[in-house]
Amino acid sequence: MADSGATTPMQSSDRAVAASGAGTSAGSDTADAAETSGPSHDGSEPIAAENPADAAPPALPDPANAGEEIELKLLVAPDQLADFHHAPIVVAHARNKGTRKHLKSVYYDTPKRTLWKNGFTLRVRQSGTRFVQTVKAQHSDDPLKRGEWEASVTSIAPDAALAAALLPEELRAAVTDAPLQAVFTADVHRHARLLDLPGAVLEIAFDSGIIKAGDDSEEVSEIELELKSGDPATIYETALRLAEHGTVRPSIRSKSARGFDLAAGKAPGAEKPRKPRLDPAVSLDEAFAVILRSSFHHLLQAMPAAEDGRDPEGVHQLRVALRRLRAALHLMRPLGTSATLQGLEDDARWLAQNLSAARDLDVFLTQTLPDIAEACPTVAGFETLQGLAERQRELAYRKLRVALAERRSSSFVLGLGGWIATRGWRNDVSPDVLGRLAGPAIDFAGHVLSERHQKVLKRGRHFKTLPAERRHRLRLVLKKLRYSIDFLLPLYGASKPARRYARSLAGLQEELGHYNDMAVTAGVIDSLGTTSTDAAIAAAAITGWHAHAMAGVEQPLRDAWRAFTKAPTPWQPEEA
Repeated sequence: MADSGATTPMQSSDRAVAASGAGTSAGSDTADAAETSGPSHDGSEPIAAENPADAAPPALPDPANAGEEIELKLLVAPDQLADFHHAPIVVAHARNKGTRKHLKSVYYDTPKRTLWKNGFTLRVRQSGTRFVQTVKAQHSDDPLKRGEWEASVTSIAPDAALAAALLPEELRAAVTDAPLQAVFTADVHRHARLLDLPGAVLEIAFDSGIIKAGDDSEEVSEIELELKSGDPATIYETALRLAEHGTVRPSIRSKSARGFDLAAGKAPGAEKPRKPRLDPAVSLDEAFAVILRSSFHHLLQAMPAAEDGRDPEGVHQLRVALRRLRAALHLMRPLGTSATLQGLEDDARWLAQNLSAARDLDVFLTQTLPDIAEACPTVAGFETLQGLAERQRELAYRKLRVALAERRSSSFVLGLGGWIATRGWRNDVSPDVLGRLAGPAIDFAGHVLSERHQKVLKRGRHFKTLPAERRHRLRLVLKKLRYSIDFLLPLYGASKPARRYARSLAGLQEELGHYNDMAVTAGVIDSLGTTSTDAAIAAAAITGWHAHAMAGVEQPLRDAWRAFTKAPTPWQPEEA
């Protein structure tokens, strides 16, 4: 955040510290999830277990002066930012009055945005008469951590050769051979202070300013908390204290992400979840840490896109993130429950409930209604029905934004982050449970997966004659199994039984999802109040279309059930 005091041609950021607290297991680096199929009908993401060898991002350089930045942003309304200078935690722990700087930054990339597409940014920042060039990379499963390398330069223009030396070898030619161009600028006034807290020293920076890309601009009004030394969990504790003083919204979306989206005229991105990568020998404690960090990162990454609302994928990924998080928390219940665990589950459920209407209307407006309207051109009323749904969706997104802005939402996210950073699941457990946490995760996985697999088989007995309500209950227990598989199947490597089991489970969930589609669509239509004749005709056409489609799914559904029951269970190799 504050500029490095570099006097030599190149050195690591003076902010860079070694990560402490939450460690990583061998093979826990994040990568894009490999998938077995497209999105399932119930709105959850596909199982990421078909190809355990995810495509790895470019390898980071390892110069002796490489560093890491650990920080969290808190978004604040511009008219409230100044008041946070007087927050009790700042007044009580600030070392001094701090420093004030006017920071002018220019972000550069190739014409094809090679750096940004590969997870890197190149910035030159002017502070007074000094110019500092920075290369940053997000390369950790810790959502607060980024690689950062700084060097002094002579002007606001970038030094391509110096930047190339800090990039993976496969990207260096792209920087030196292609002309670097300015993509956007950030003009920020910063007041930075050091907080001497029990267990850590943090820098708190109050940033106000503007990001500009061509004729477009966005306001900057945020607080950055950055670890200078000590325990990373202190960042979350401090953020919670600030949230008690006023309204804040936690964010990991960088100024660079905002700038590149602004320059491209894009909505904030909403990525699919990163698959946890677990070594078969990892401890249960470490496995929980990896799974929860992955879920937490997905949650933080999806929040800006959901709030923005321009891309329906935003609210979809946020709802998926909350489902995954709830599944991860529920996975820990066999070790015992606590008030904290129950509270996190309750908050995740509350936030998810505030997203459901927006997501259901997105699907209705972007998939269900246009597909059926195109197939039934002689039926009247689809435009009227669309108008009703669009007004309802606007209200649903308003409800979503209100929920995200509530203090309960911020406290939930910050409390969750602190709980993960301190591995709070170790608290209030018996000595024998602590022993299980130290033991192999694969032993726990085998027990949990076997139990949930058997529960699915029990719910699906006499499958051919199961009524719709029983099939719905089967889908619910299947979903719990499916998330457990998503988290724990990587422990069994790239074995053929693991791949086959993942495919069969995905296929069954996809087929059962058709039943859920029909129920969700019926609920959406009921909520629209189709009182006009033409809207009622269109609604009836959609209902009839779904009812007719159901007649053709029975045999594929039975085939999917049969394939699932015959698939080998990788946690019981003797059955393979």
